[in-house]
Amino acid sequence: MPQTLSKNLDFFVAALSQTYVSALQLDPDGMYAQVGYGIIEKFSERYVRLKKYDGTVSHYDREITKFQHNKA
Repeated sequence: MPQTLSKNLDFFVAALSQTYVSALQLDPDGMYAQVGYGIIEKFSERYVRLKKYDGTVSHYDREITKFQHNKA
């Protein structure tokens, strides 16, 4: 079952453990769709930076993006 990350502590633990996280945003139909995936490289109160498999990074706004990872 996926776990939603919402608190700074959740992001810190996921970053420290190098857990892959999905970034989800609402599509025009009101359903969440995956827009990114990677390891949390940095995070703040406003943004999360994910590093993908190929080394590229993407930034996501925490107010419009839902972050999840699968529990082990």
